[in-house]
Amino acid sequence: MSTTTGVAGTTIADFAFRMRDAHGERVAGRYQTAPGEWTDLTYAELADEATAIGLGLLDLGVQRGDRIAVLANTRPLWSVAHLGLTATGAVNVSVYPTNAPEECAHVVGDSGAVGIICEDAGQVAKIDVVRAQLPALEWIVVLEGEAPGAFSLDELRHRGAAREASELRERAASVGPDDAYMFMYTSGTTGPPKGCVLSHGNYRFILEAAPELSGLERDSVMYLFLPLAHAFALLFQLMVFDVGATLVYWGGDTARLVPELAQTQPTHLPAVPRIFEKIYAAVVGSKDPETQAKLVGAGELGLRVRRLREAGEEVPATLQAQFDAAEEQVFSKVRGVFGGRLQRGISGGAPATKEILEFFYGAGVPITEGFGMTETSTAAAMNPVGAIRFGTVGVSLPGQEARIAPDGELLLRGPNVFQGYWGLDAATREAVDEDGWLHTGDLGRIDDDGYISIVGRKKDIIITAGGKNIAPANFENDLKQHRLVSQVVMHGDRRPYPVALVTLDAEAAAAWADEHGLPADLDALAADPRVREELQRAIDAVNARYARVEQVKRFAVLPRDLSQEAGELTATLKVKRQVVAETFAAELDALYR
Repeated sequence: MSTTTGVAGTTIADFAFRMRDAHGERVAGRYQTAPGEWTDLTYAELADEATAIGLGLLDLGVQRGDRIAVLANTRPLWSVAHLGLTATGAVNVSVYPTNAPEECAHVVGDSGAVGIICEDAGQVAKIDVVRAQLPALEWIVVLEGEAPGAFSLDELRHRGAAREASELRERAASVGPDDAYMFMYTSGTTGPPKGCVLSHGNYRFILEAAPELSGLERDSVMYLFLPLAHAFALLFQLMVFDVGATLVYWGGDTARLVPELAQTQPTHLPAVPRIFEKIYAAVVGSKDPETQAKLVGAGELGLRVRRLREAGEEVPATLQAQFDAAEEQVFSKVRGVFGGRLQRGISGGAPATKEILEFFYGAGVPITEGFGMTETSTAAAMNPVGAIRFGTVGVSLPGQEARIAPDGELLLRGPNVFQGYWGLDAATREAVDEDGWLHTGDLGRIDDDGYISIVGRKKDIIITAGGKNIAPANFENDLKQHRLVSQVVMHGDRRPYPVALVTLDAEAAAAWADEHGLPADLDALAADPRVREELQRAIDAVNARYARVEQVKRFAVLPRDLSQEAGELTATLKVKRQVVAETFAAELDALYR
């Protein structure tokens, strides 16, 4: 077994230097230069490039505590920029690469960033549109190519070339655990994003606690496509670099995610539930009912056998023979979709469907749920390797406390709890009480073994006109298992009964249309009575699992999917309920006429 000794010191500021010394010529990153063509980046190369950027920033006059925004996709240049600016003692302000100019203006302006590092001229153009709204912004750096009014990467390197690396090391050494490391703006389901102030100590604690549960080792290979501006992706990047593993940066096209998994054969895959749902739909949901039943049955068989093995019990010969047949006919092919070497998928950001996780586990692809928030420096709970309990988000991180409040809310306390919301003292006091407990806003349970289950969101609870409390995520997750369904939003607060807005999965809908001799136009399919009949059958089946007052009485099929660009989804594909309710108010009102 590989060693997992970490390299991080008391802060993240000297991370680049420590990982260079510890891992040197090992492969730190793997990125695509053309479809199917991958290039390796060593730890020494990554650290040297980060040092060059850090020295250039020192020459620009960057001081400890200055806020610097980074606006770029998940790629090596993001990592290099992040490690370089962090070494100067500056604070990384994360900006989602999909943000519109006004959204960028809020984050950059609210944080008081003195500079911004942009991926390319297209991202610089966003800032140019709102530059007049950013009086504190002194400079822009563009990492790829050139852009008017911005320093190019070559110019930044040149500015720092005359300085000694020791100057950057000294600056990094001056940073303490209580100093701010990241400003991460919560994507939030309502209202403008709030800046979470996260310290070096917050993430140093996480780097010690999380690997104990993640199973990440020095020889691991992690495929990462989530935005590095999000806490979920940032943590996994740090964990990979801490132990000397390899980070595979996706090629930038979600349609090529599965082919890239086959090419790079990762051992670890962090993702949001929607990705695993889509893969499950492609493997199982796209088949005819008889084949679906056989595949689901195989998954149940695999789960039973693997659970017996986990418990150290003997597998009956007949059952073993059935398992061996399923291994050849089903399980090996399912693993092949993930590249064939996946040891662990990590699902976070939203609730996952238990049945889907059990199917993949039965096929030999363990996908486990965890839980966390930006306010907990990403992680708060994870399912331990070898002790997975489906339907839960695992156990609390070592060194963190967790309890359930009298009203059912999950409360957390520990060194990973953030420093507060930037400039919002009242909001900070509302989130963290005087005893240091973070009020997560999630309703939960903790069993006798310490496993945490999330049962709903306090603010998402629907209270019907009749006074019935309904957790919408349960129905939504059940209906999303249907191959045609992309998103489901239950509605019914202060209304007489629950209704739902449903969107179609473009790929699955096109295949279904072809099977039924229909045009593949999504707008036309949304209005087609045969599609409605199919969805009605699915809704009837899901409704049968719930009490009458919790059942969806009517639904509407939207002519397009929800999107981040329209402001309806967060970066981790969570639905912004209020935005959806406002955007589709007419459709919702029509369901109550």
